[in-house]
Amino acid sequence: MKKLIFLCLFFILFFLVACKQEAESTNHDNDASLSPLEETEKVIIAEDGSASGAGFYIAKDKGYFEQYNIEVEFATFGNSDEMLPAVASGEVDVAGGISSASFFNSIAQGIDVRFIADKGHNNEGESYFSFVVREDLADTITEYKDIKGKKIAVSTQNGIDDYIFNEMVKHAGLDRDDVEFTLMSDFSNMIPAMANNQIDLALQIEPLITQGEKQGVHQRFHDTTDYAPEAQIAMVLGSPVFLNERRDVAIRFMAAYLQGIRDYNDAFVKDTSDKDEIISIMAEHTALKEEEVWEEVGVTGLDPNGQLFEEDIQKQYEFYKNNGAIQDDMDLEQIIDMSLVDEVLELIGEYEESKD
Repeated sequence: MKKLIFLCLFFILFFLVACKQEAESTNHDNDASLSPLEETEKVIIAEDGSASGAGFYIAKDKGYFEQYNIEVEFATFGNSDEMLPAVASGEVDVAGGISSASFFNSIAQGIDVRFIADKGHNNEGESYFSFVVREDLADTITEYKDIKGKKIAVSTQNGIDDYIFNEMVKHAGLDRDDVEFTLMSDFSNMIPAMANNQIDLALQIEPLITQGEKQGVHQRFHDTTDYAPEAQIAMVLGSPVFLNERRDVAIRFMAAYLQGIRDYNDAFVKDTSDKDEIISIMAEHTALKEEEVWEEVGVTGLDPNGQLFEEDIQKQYEFYKNNGAIQDDMDLEQIIDMSLVDEVLELIGEYEESKD
């Protein structure tokens, strides 16, 4: 009997070792299939130093692009009207895009770009893009219904800010006419406007949320993920030229980008890596230079598997169209192209999320 038990255990152990070796072999084959390019290839990224570009910055500074023989160059544009045609033509390979009616209209009018990966959403309960309430009103505006009749500053109309504002008003059980929408395009102007009692609430962004809290000007008003948990704020855009004619480069670029995003999540979400190194990289590339503040702010959510909230993108499009801000019909399935991410995930595997 003991001999039989021993033999069973032996074969189980043999089977587990064989499976592990097969998995390691598969992983090795996957790595080999993403060997460096034979010649150095340049990839131009339209990026303006926003925090949502973390994947680009980390992949560059930690050598992930370089290991695939990719040289990246950052380019800046004055606005999306200049940037989008450059992406469509292949002059720029990759860019960041923010949802707005004008953005969708440009695409509807023939500017051919693709949404290829996540570049910004809110982390649950720790949104980097969320409403704040004036400090002296924080004790009276405590529930969503309390916003009725209040003056609320939002930075864009028929953009992602307006969409989130609308979701918040609906969550409060109110109509838009029940509050006073105040267009204020510069986030930095919202803090003095609150200090001077010109507005009651504002849809604010980090690090200004934390800055205003420290100054005693405002407090966070609940969290955006209460009513817009899957708001897709920013997307990685890809040029069709890059995706189709330079596919081998694009695959390696995306693999490096996702590795950068995974390091970011290890640092800020899991807290399992060298957070100081990641903060140093972020401080180098963004407007937030004070490294200690990075420990306090609500950071941009970035999906380590590159996934987009596709249903929310559809909801945003329908919101703009219902407002009359978009005239032409669009098939978002022709614009959202996750094939590159899917192909890369087959090679590098999916990111292991934290187990609570």
